Amino acid sequence: MSSPVEDALFGLLAERAPGKSVCPSEVARRVDAEAWRRVLPQVRSAAVGLARAGRLEILRHNKPVDPNAFRGVYRLRLPVPPAVEA
Repeated sequence: MSSPVEDALFGLLAERAPGKSVCPSEVARRVDAEAWRRVLPQVRSAAVGLARAGRLEILRHNKPVDPNAFRGVYRLRLPVPPAVEA
């Protein structure tokens, strides 16, 4: 069973091209357009849990970070498979 935050997050990511990210505030606004700032802690918590489970990447400066030790501005994307060398 998924939460409204997870539904909004994966819905937004599905609308983006592979490898593209979303801002946590976009997710929060999709959940509650009026009181989106109150939803931001739930977005962060869901993102950390999903990143720990390997279902999501948390990015800072467009690079994946440790979900247990990041601070500041971040973005979210689906995991990108490693590049296959030819």
